[in-house]
Amino acid sequence: MAAIDRIYQTLDHEVQQYRVPIVDLIQVQRGDPFHVLIATILSARTNDATTAAVCERLFKTVNSFDDLDRLTVEQIAKLIYPVGFYHTKAKHLKQLPSTIRERFHGRIPDSVDELIELPGVGRKTANLVVAVAFDKPAICVDVHVHRIMNRLGYVETKTPLETEMALRQKLPVKYWKGINRILVAFGQFLCRPITPKCSICPVYDLCERNGVTRHA
Repeated sequence: MAAIDRIYQTLDHEVQQYRVPIVDLIQVQRGDPFHVLIATILSARTNDATTAAVCERLFKTVNSFDDLDRLTVEQIAKLIYPVGFYHTKAKHLKQLPSTIRERFHGRIPDSVDELIELPGVGRKTANLVVAVAFDKPAICVDVHVHRIMNRLGYVETKTPLETEMALRQKLPVKYWKGINRILVAFGQFLCRPITPKCSICPVYDLCERNGVTRHA
């Protein structure tokens, strides 16, 4: 068995005991692209607990693009406070309905290249929406995936974009959809940015620990 197979399977089992990332949670609870897209936009630069609370409040009022249309930017901002950059995100959410209708005939696109045309949607968000909402192969690379894949020695890259491109070439497609879910949880609870818990890491023997100077 290749090292990446062992790493993926071991960590997939490990993170079962951790809390579910917010966007996966929204997918389980709501099961549709609209809620996943909104939750993913809101989750940028915001912790899961805050995002979950805001989504619960927002989705009591907003469950469609028509609902967003009826609200002002100020009303949206009030509903999504205190997510990070809530003023900017409110403007993006207000722009979404018209953009979706004008460019995509009212349909949320299911490809990364199309999704990044939407206001407030970058590559990380687009990949996550494709994987979570549409159950299609996509590699969402955030700071956790970028850090851990380099720490493991699986890639040698300097930016999340470089990491995404390297993983598209190297990582087996069967792992694309799940890698973000697994490494976000793993990175938050054990393989932390500073002082990772290497002493209890289940893949310690498979990790090169690149860049690790101190660990618990």
